[in-house]
Amino acid sequence: MHDTENLLQHIRHDVRCVLERDPAARNAAEVVLLYSGLHALWWHRVAHELWSHDFKWLGRALSQFARFLTQIEIHPGAQIGKGVFIDHGSGVVIGETTIVGDDVTIYQGVTLGGTSLEQVKRHPTIGDRVIIGSGAKVLGNIEIGSDSRIGANSVVTRSVPEHSVVVGVPGQVIRIAGQDIAGRGSGGSVPDPVGNAVHELLARVATLEQHITGLQSVHHTHADSDGADWTMDGVDFVI
Repeated sequence: MHDTENLLQHIRHDVRCVLERDPAARNAAEVVLLYSGLHALWWHRVAHELWSHDFKWLGRALSQFARFLTQIEIHPGAQIGKGVFIDHGSGVVIGETTIVGDDVTIYQGVTLGGTSLEQVKRHPTIGDRVIIGSGAKVLGNIEIGSDSRIGANSVVTRSVPEHSVVVGVPGQVIRIAGQDIAGRGSGGSVPDPVGNAVHELLARVATLEQHITGLQSVHHTHADSDGADWTMDGVDFVI
């Protein structure tokens, strides 16, 4: 009876978190019946229990069944906290030794993957209330501090302190606790590292074009001067 009450409390908490974080969610019934991210987490809880009690094959089989239904792959060995919200969810992969804290939000295409082939802790540890944007890759035995945000399509391979904002490939911390990191901030908005690099290249190209134009002007001036002298020499020669 106690386990059933805990399960119902978890389900209610999960549904409430979705309603709080997704403006598209209209009511609890819709969330319970139609949100694949929620279904994947519920299947995972059962698979994780089987895995933890040494029913490895059954746990793995159940996780694969859940993957077939939801397009979200969570290894049964992964530890997932309370109030985790997988929004949309297609293509999300969470590896075996991953630890995800409470109230984390994960968008579609995210990979929490490993970088080692050894049987060790090889997947990331995600702190509480972290937001991981679409397509982001968080790789290796690293820690993402609580209340951090990982930008869409970022590739993070190093640990990140709490209250950080990370963007880019490789992932760079551009803000900590609301303060821009020198040379990386963008006045309160998430910067575009590729766009900034392109602007810098264009500025350098413009400068080089100015130098080339100046050199061409000097060259033409000398050429005109040489031509006039030659003509005069010719006239002198005829005379």
